[in-house]
Amino acid sequence: MDLHTSPGTADQGGTIDLKNPDLYVQGVPHETFAWLRANDPVHWNPEVDGAGFWALTRHEDIVQVSTDPETFSSARANGGHRIFNEDEAADPSVEASMISMDPPHHVDYRRMIMGGFTPPRLRDMEAGIRARANVLIDAMIVEQAASGEPIDFVASFSAPYAIQTLAELFGVSAADGDKLFEWSNAVVGEDDPELRSSQDYINACIQEMAIYSMGLWQLREQTPGDDLISMLVRSAKDGTDLPMQRYLATFILLVVAGNETTRNSITGGLIALDQNPDQRAALIADASLLPHAAQEIVRYISPVMHMRRTATRDVAIGGKTIRAGDKVVMWYGSGNRDEAVFDAPDQFDIRRTAPRNGAPAAAGRHLGFGFGQHVCLGQRLAELQLKVAFETLFQRLPNLKPVNAPRRLRSNFINGIKSQMVTF
Repeated sequence: MDLHTSPGTADQGGTIDLKNPDLYVQGVPHETFAWLRANDPVHWNPEVDGAGFWALTRHEDIVQVSTDPETFSSARANGGHRIFNEDEAADPSVEASMISMDPPHHVDYRRMIMGGFTPPRLRDMEAGIRARANVLIDAMIVEQAASGEPIDFVASFSAPYAIQTLAELFGVSAADGDKLFEWSNAVVGEDDPELRSSQDYINACIQEMAIYSMGLWQLREQTPGDDLISMLVRSAKDGTDLPMQRYLATFILLVVAGNETTRNSITGGLIALDQNPDQRAALIADASLLPHAAQEIVRYISPVMHMRRTATRDVAIGGKTIRAGDKVVMWYGSGNRDEAVFDAPDQFDIRRTAPRNGAPAAAGRHLGFGFGQHVCLGQRLAELQLKVAFETLFQRLPNLKPVNAPRRLRSNFINGIKSQMVTF
């Protein structure tokens, strides 16, 4: 199919609608993004149900917007971090989380949980992450032996692996993982009827999260620990303004962030390695490539496809005038395939360590975890989980192989895989 002339995409004679979630059901339309980078990198995207938005597809422009929060706001009052306007669509019982704040408030809330992601803390977690991978692999072996059929890698490994690490960060039982997983899917799956069947369902999920998170708060007030919930409780006691509605928003953010990036990067990474057997063989032969592989997987997959900002003043980008109040959407998956920054950007290369010759040093950083003020706080933990996952999987299941096409999330926001059958 020609992605430039099929429904929802176009060449110069048609209309490209990057908001349409159906555009991503068969995979990220990289040909469309490549056309935009070459022909219309600051693209005006009309909306049927909104005012329209500027779509940024070049790495350089995304970095510019990401590092100028005074001009490009994330605050909910200005619309927030999604294409839709959070100030109009958000549940009024849930206040904005740090992802929908600007400095200095964003920095204040970020500091509350930074202690959960320090290098010493990650070193302490590594043995548990490795043990978790082995337990899940044990269960996969039993499951396939019992059925004799391919098994779902998402359900059997990547989802529980990510969500059980999140449970550890919260200081709760791994048995709570099923609920955390369901809630995460409901929050980000607004365009997928399988994950969000109705508004009543998402309201029920928010209510369940509120009750659960309040119970954790009360427990940590009585018995504090070194988990993320305890850090939030201590910050509130130390004088940080953290009303319960904002605590709930922070809890929801952590549930989603702790699950989506890691789960989809592991599943997408397995598919990419299978499609590039030379890279898979190199990784199995040389474990020192694991750190580079983790970075390349996140660049290549780009599990979070976009973030939005709102212009606070008139500004020019790429020869286009963006007016105060305009929505600006940064497409990370496109920036991560920018030919001006990465040599052979559509090639999956686990030895990739630097930008192409002539590109600025800062430009060589991939955008898979965002950039600037809002760069993902848990990126080092995600990279650690990726390294441990593939090291352990390929040591124990060297013939692990996807079969058939994945079942993908209907979303313009998360590059998600709901199911991927495998054999080994």
